[in-house]
Amino acid sequence: MTFHVALSFEDGVTRFVDCDADETVADASYRARINIPLDCRDGACGTCKAFCESGRYDGGDYIEDALTDDEAEEGYCLPCQMVPESDLVLQIASTSLVAKTAAASHSSTITEVRRYSDTTIGFTVEVDDRGSLAYLPGQYVNIAVPGTDVTRSYSFSTGPNAGTLSFLVKIVDGGAMSTYLRERAEVGDRLEFTGPMGSFFLREPARPMLLLAGGTGLAPLMAILDTLRENAVDRPVHLIYGVSSDADLVELDRLRVFAQDLPAFTFEYCVSDPDSAAPRTGYVTGLIEDGHVNDGDVDVYLCGPPPMVEAVREHLHSTGVTPANFYFEKFNPAAREMSQVA
Repeated sequence: MTFHVALSFEDGVTRFVDCDADETVADASYRARINIPLDCRDGACGTCKAFCESGRYDGGDYIEDALTDDEAEEGYCLPCQMVPESDLVLQIASTSLVAKTAAASHSSTITEVRRYSDTTIGFTVEVDDRGSLAYLPGQYVNIAVPGTDVTRSYSFSTGPNAGTLSFLVKIVDGGAMSTYLRERAEVGDRLEFTGPMGSFFLREPARPMLLLAGGTGLAPLMAILDTLRENAVDRPVHLIYGVSSDADLVELDRLRVFAQDLPAFTFEYCVSDPDSAAPRTGYVTGLIEDGHVNDGDVDVYLCGPPPMVEAVREHLHSTGVTPANFYFEKFNPAAREMSQVA
């Protein structure tokens, strides 16, 4: 049996390796030419110490100086000793450069362009080497804008097992990708991208979840919902989706399908424009109720522009509720900042 192990590096790069059921993660990594930190190889030095975000494993043999019992209980592990018992996600205490690896490059073809409105465009691609592209739901890639020397970062809005991959783009006047999508993009165009990247991704569901999206920050949460549906997760999941204008509202039909397919999933949306025709106007924070945060026993996933992310953080702080886990991603049209608070 072979398991997939995601190695998430400090610089945002994620690489995947296949690890046999009787093979250590370190051996599998080196077999894939990814040089994670390593020294003794026998559980004595702790150089390779990593943090397991998700999955089950046999921790192997090691001494207290390399990994304490408290660290092991918290989820720290030694890749030179650990053997997977399921797929794993590991935080590696190193950069991809130090590990002598880099984000993978991929080529794709546009198969659909969906011009939702003047403010939002979606597109779907078919990846040449789809079998070799793995990512975690919530992650993003850096896409080269055709005809330019710039790249832009966009999160997948489809889950990791989808045959074709989709993205959502907020249209900004004068923006490189916005101009391309609005004026020139056609089915059949070729797109190059690198990745996956980012520390904003779905962890193993262990409690109710609250998903908060601002604008096209909905994209990575759609990928997360795809995965929850595929895995038939039955924990309560509530999504609050906020936009600036009615023209910004997208993918409501798809959200309704998720609500049908995931019995424990509910969602609502709001528009900040007071003249909106939406059922609710205002901001995402106005829709957060006490039940959504479950007295703190909740995992919060938040993706949106910086002002929205800060507003949500301040709102939660003002209520005195501290979520068990709070993962967030800030973005703007030309750059992206990923952060997480556990």
